[in-house]
Amino acid sequence: MEEIKKIKVLRIVNRFNIGGPTYNATFLTRFISDDFETLLVGGLPEEGEKDSLHITEKYGVQPMLIEELRREPGFSADRKAYKRLKEIIRDFQPDIVHTHASKAGALGRRAANACGVPIVVHTFHGHVFHSYFGRTKTFIYKSVERMLARRSAGIVAISEEQRRELAEVHKICKGHKIKVIPLGFDLAQFASEKEAKRKITRERLGLNDDTVAVAIIGRLAPIKDHDFFLRVVEKVLSGSGADVHFFIVGDGSERERIEEQVDRLNEKFGRRITMTSWVTDIDTFNAGMDIICLTSKNEGTPVSLIEAQATGIPVISTDVGGVKDVVSEGETGFIVPVGDLEQYSEKLELLIENEKIREKMSQNGWNFVREKFHYTRLVKDMEAYYLELLEQKGGKK
Repeated sequence: MEEIKKIKVLRIVNRFNIGGPTYNATFLTRFISDDFETLLVGGLPEEGEKDSLHITEKYGVQPMLIEELRREPGFSADRKAYKRLKEIIRDFQPDIVHTHASKAGALGRRAANACGVPIVVHTFHGHVFHSYFGRTKTFIYKSVERMLARRSAGIVAISEEQRRELAEVHKICKGHKIKVIPLGFDLAQFASEKEAKRKITRERLGLNDDTVAVAIIGRLAPIKDHDFFLRVVEKVLSGSGADVHFFIVGDGSERERIEEQVDRLNEKFGRRITMTSWVTDIDTFNAGMDIICLTSKNEGTPVSLIEAQATGIPVISTDVGGVKDVVSEGETGFIVPVGDLEQYSEKLELLIENEKIREKMSQNGWNFVREKFHYTRLVKDMEAYYLELLEQKGGKK
């Protein structure tokens, strides 16, 4: 009997740092059906970022690392990464090259086109079309993305809001070329053994049973706007007598400057804010929290909010990117306009001081995210999209 040849997918990510792209790429590599053969490649984290290779290792995925593939543009490194990607493509002979996030998308799609790969797909996990760069640089990035989109068989957006922004606001490509496939995660770990995990975390952090623990989780980078978060913290601590402690989880380029602000606030209010750097056992950490915040100026699909709701933790977020697709307003958390200090502080104080509202949102969180953002749904949707694109191309089915 003739052996059926598998559909070969080369999956390229920017870099293996903690965040949605690593999870997305790992689950698609590990759990895609036996009809496919996948090779996962990507770069390493930037300075100040923790690598996420413990995630690929946990699921038995061994990625190929490309040292030259870096987030920041650099002619020499980019040229070497592009050359290396072409070598990998010629060796692996993929039917599909699927790139994730901007740098991988730029170099990976160019390399795939140069090597004549039949199907080239790109996932926007977020975008850099506002709040990252000045007008000139943003214009250049948009022009490059429009050119790359024309040379792609398909574009994946991770939320309906992102699809609308790409097609209607930034005009990267026509809407019919964009497929919405939300991210998927292994969420069961966040819903299991929560009481035991809560005890472990709160003992580790020295928290009393009645202390309300509030955390913000993410890179210490300007786009995450920890400045705004700390303004909220100052306003809440100035106006509320509640027993509350704040945690800043993550690391990055803004660490030193944020530490200075934290030191100032701790001097003013007593030690009410702790910086933890990165936390790898995030399911255990989350169980010890009571509220999770996000204050970003721009996002794709914020992983921290999905994981928080899976743990049964109410969330508060700025209204950016795909947040409205991952948070049920008033049911699992609150969504506040970007920069609205009064409303954000008011909603946070409400949750801090009202345990009944926290309990209601806690009960709603798991039910809201468990099916919508599970990795089995992600893999099923992506397989169907690959087969659709191959059929359109007249290739393997």
